[in-house]
Amino acid sequence: MSKSLTPAMRRARIAAHVALRGQCSIPDLAQRFNMSGETIRRDVAHLARAGRILRMHGGARALPAPFEGRFASRLRRHVAEKRRIAEKLAAAIAPDQTLFMDTGSTTLLAAEALSGHSGLVVISNSLRIAEALGEGAGQAEVHLLGGRYRADNAQTVGEGALQDLHRFNADIAVLTVGSLGPDGAADFSSDEAEVARAMIKAARSVWILADHSKFEKHAPFRLCPLEKIDRLISDQAPPPALARALAEAGVNIL
Repeated sequence: MSKSLTPAMRRARIAAHVALRGQCSIPDLAQRFNMSGETIRRDVAHLARAGRILRMHGGARALPAPFEGRFASRLRRHVAEKRRIAEKLAAAIAPDQTLFMDTGSTTLLAAEALSGHSGLVVISNSLRIAEALGEGAGQAEVHLLGGRYRADNAQTVGEGALQDLHRFNADIAVLTVGSLGPDGAADFSSDEAEVARAMIKAARSVWILADHSKFEKHAPFRLCPLEKIDRLISDQAPPPALARALAEAGVNIL
């Protein structure tokens, strides 16, 4: 782990690592993040005061399940696959582009992967994504949408977020989904689906980030038909029926 990370970036990654592992010792975290034990102790104390982890003797542990919410649970699932997707996205994004990024565990990892890119302008409704990019070495210009705040996902939604979105255009909308099938992309949250649909409308190109667990699932809130998607970035090839539908819709698969 590079020492060029800012304290805010390092703490965000420590919190995510503890959430994934459940419990970590100070020496383990110091080795993982290539920092002194004293620095890690200060970071753990800061995160505990902020309510993002629990401090324990000699280390830290994740918040108990009743308090960690659905987002923390999603962040733990298919982590290696989501990191591969994030790396693919980072390799495909050129400097100086303008991106929409919606809230999601995959887009959060993608934001971390993009944090070193120079000249990016990013519009997002996710506070975590804004932090990851705004504190990154690439010093992205980040616009955080207003609206109703949802603490579980650290995101803004609702009419305020939609009104803010009307002020922007983007080269690419980088979006996560709840499901992807021959009939299109969909989500499990009506609020998040509203934001994603507005981003799709205001972007020149639409890129979907979806690990294999999203293929051919069913979610209730429709985002768009496959024809609206320009690129799918995934960790695996889609199953045959979906692959045929994507090919017919002209979707590029990375």
